[in-house]
Amino acid sequence: MFVVAVCLISLGLFLLPTGFDSIYPKGMSMWARARIISVDNTTVKTIGPSKHGSQQIELLLLNTPFRGRHFFTWNNLLGKKELDKWFTPGDTAFVVLDLSPDRSDVQYANVMDHYRIDGIVIIFVLFAGSLLWFAGWTGLKAMVSFLFSAALIVKVLLPLMLHGWNPLLITLFVVTLLTFVIIFLVGGFTRHGMVSFLGSMGGVIVTTLLSIIFTSAFRIHGAVRPFAESLLYMGFDTLSLPQLFMSGIFLASSGAVMDLSMDIASAMTEIVHKHPAISRKDLIQSGFRVGRHVVGTMTTTLLLAYTGGYTALLMTFIAQGIPLANILNSIYVASEIVHTMVGSFGLVMVAPITALAGGLLLQHGERAERTAVNDIADSRELMTVRVISQ
Repeated sequence: MFVVAVCLISLGLFLLPTGFDSIYPKGMSMWARARIISVDNTTVKTIGPSKHGSQQIELLLLNTPFRGRHFFTWNNLLGKKELDKWFTPGDTAFVVLDLSPDRSDVQYANVMDHYRIDGIVIIFVLFAGSLLWFAGWTGLKAMVSFLFSAALIVKVLLPLMLHGWNPLLITLFVVTLLTFVIIFLVGGFTRHGMVSFLGSMGGVIVTTLLSIIFTSAFRIHGAVRPFAESLLYMGFDTLSLPQLFMSGIFLASSGAVMDLSMDIASAMTEIVHKHPAISRKDLIQSGFRVGRHVVGTMTTTLLLAYTGGYTALLMTFIAQGIPLANILNSIYVASEIVHTMVGSFGLVMVAPITALAGGLLLQHGERAERTAVNDIADSRELMTVRVISQ
């Protein structure tokens, strides 16, 4: 029932409008897939690794009611590889069509980028299929939680921050809701799930507090994130970039936090199942030992994940022979250090919090269950004695 409810909520979230309209008038444009027929590069100048000028492109529409029609358009080059698109004959392009007032004809075809939607659909289907094949019902629940997370972030978290909501508070609320849904969706409404939830939230709260403290201490203004400053020039000048940076830290680490707490809670649940007579102290110590092993690899995972996004930046510093002290003091590198260290510290704290919660909830639950079983056995024995005596 809970799975069905989350599916319906996810569907409703995907259909929910964000409150921000397109620059194109509603109904006066549509996207299309087009094949590049020919390209004229006579006005393009190559300066080093960058290209300047414009490509004149002939394209053929492959879908929409205007399928089969040819159009000529321009692809303007800014000399920035991260923004420019380069087309050659045979490429498939993503095109936005400007329609006439009566929508019966196309006034202009805007070549936006290479067409990637089909590839995205294929890789998602392969991912979902492999998950269902390997994990079955649990995989289905994991897929539902994946879609719910995407819907909540894209349709709730990001639009509310753009509408002026406090990034820290709304992100903490979203992370709490995601943690609740994902853990209880996968683990069920059990003591095992409750232990994992408490451990995860403990780690998230620690990470939130540390992100606030160290972002201020390192004087990180938040504009180090790509396109963050662009938001200010788009009219969202009330948006706090430092708070946006802080919220990104514990949002990014929340998945690893949930993973770690679930691992420890699962191990402790299995220990109690196999050894019901284990004491609370021994159970907590076992949780600590499991946590030490898992934390050792998980913190390295965060380091590799975050560093992977900034390899080009680090290579640029190294190629120029910049001293290590200068590199570490750079705001770009310092921000990633804060991101990695704060997230890792939150992971470290998840282990003891989950172990303590497991010792309190799991051992108590098993003891209550054993007491109930013993009471039933005693009552049956008493009834047997009465029958014999009669």
